[in-house]
Amino acid sequence: MSQDNRARLKQWLESGEARLHPLTFPQRELWEASPVPAADVSNNICAMIHLRGLLTPQGCEAAVQKVVDRQEVFRLSFLPGKGQPMQMIRKAGKPALLFRELATSQRQPEAIEELAAEVFCKPFDLVQGPLYRAEVFRCTADEHVLVLAIHHAIADGWTLGVFVQDLFAAYTQIVRGVQSPLPPVPLSYTEWGASERAFWQPAELQQRAAFWKSNLADATRLWSPPVGSGAASGVLQRSVSLVPAELGRAVRERARRNGATLFSTLLAAFQLTLSKWTGADDIIVGTPVANRSKQAVRETMGYCSGIVPLRGQIDRSRSFSDSLRIVHQATVESFANAMPFAELVRALGDAPSHGSNPTFEVRFALQNHPVPDVAMPGLSLKLRMRSTGTARFDLGCEINEHGDELEVAWLFRKGIFPLDEIQNLGRMYLAVLSGVCRSPEILNSALMTALR
Repeated sequence: MSQDNRARLKQWLESGEARLHPLTFPQRELWEASPVPAADVSNNICAMIHLRGLLTPQGCEAAVQKVVDRQEVFRLSFLPGKGQPMQMIRKAGKPALLFRELATSQRQPEAIEELAAEVFCKPFDLVQGPLYRAEVFRCTADEHVLVLAIHHAIADGWTLGVFVQDLFAAYTQIVRGVQSPLPPVPLSYTEWGASERAFWQPAELQQRAAFWKSNLADATRLWSPPVGSGAASGVLQRSVSLVPAELGRAVRERARRNGATLFSTLLAAFQLTLSKWTGADDIIVGTPVANRSKQAVRETMGYCSGIVPLRGQIDRSRSFSDSLRIVHQATVESFANAMPFAELVRALGDAPSHGSNPTFEVRFALQNHPVPDVAMPGLSLKLRMRSTGTARFDLGCEINEHGDELEVAWLFRKGIFPLDEIQNLGRMYLAVLSGVCRSPEILNSALMTALR
């Protein structure tokens, strides 16, 4: 850090313009348990928010300013330290917002996607901040797309829903001429981090670590890690398939009849598919958990979510119904023993190396956190999350609910998997879901033999 920056930082701290806080447990994961640097663009979370209404650049900027004032992560950056960085929270910040009029040729969905990719793929300066950027594309007088990129160190999927709610509330105030700020959050992100550090004392961590050492004993990797220092960097490729509404309803009914959750049912089918696809009978995937059980943190923007490894050992002599009961019980036990992933990796002695993620290569997620669509006469906001993945895994299956339909986003590293293989994996997964809904007592061996 230059002498000028040191002097400026000292002045900020002495005047109260900035405060320093330790990393939260989820943030530590990015620095301690990831195969790529925290600043890698693959850690950018991306969203597109469709807005209808007569918006103005001044109104949008004023609304974002209210959100910046309410949510401290919009004023957060990271100060390098000897051991690990520190969070630096500034007392005030300005909106990182641009407003762009689109030409007629730029208003088609494909063109908007290309423009959005430019916003998504720019790296953030973790020291200078801010760690988000937003740009409003004006398509017509009352149709707009807000493109948001935000670094994973200050956000998770839940955060995007909070942002939409806060932005809508702020713009509503602007329209009505309300000058007062948004109400403060019940629990700030740094307060949440402090409460987590208070809970995760050594005795609690040791108890959870004992479960995971037993649960993950003798686990093997599904494939060799990518070769080369840059093999794991960059944004993952994306391919999307759809579970039709009729099949989506059938999967939910199968879950109900088996006394399982939709997540466990989708996971059990995914484990069978992945076993057929890889030839492995021992399958470990990582899945995100919201980590927001306390009501006070539900309005807080920030990276709160955790990762839980889920292990499934495929027995081809079992029926799918029996397998589902086992998967559901194992999932419940794993969630009950969840612990900060950085601490789990430390306990297992399984640090990232050679571009590979510790513990698992595959991510599986059912994105069922709140995704609000908010509206009032003359104004509406509709959030569409973009599954972009991070460089901490090689393959991801992220499922979003759209009514009865299920959108399945496959995220993959093209240096390992050709697109046609991923598309075949998607077809196999649909075939497994269809098969188990038609014949839940079918043996796993028969189900997997039928797959091509």
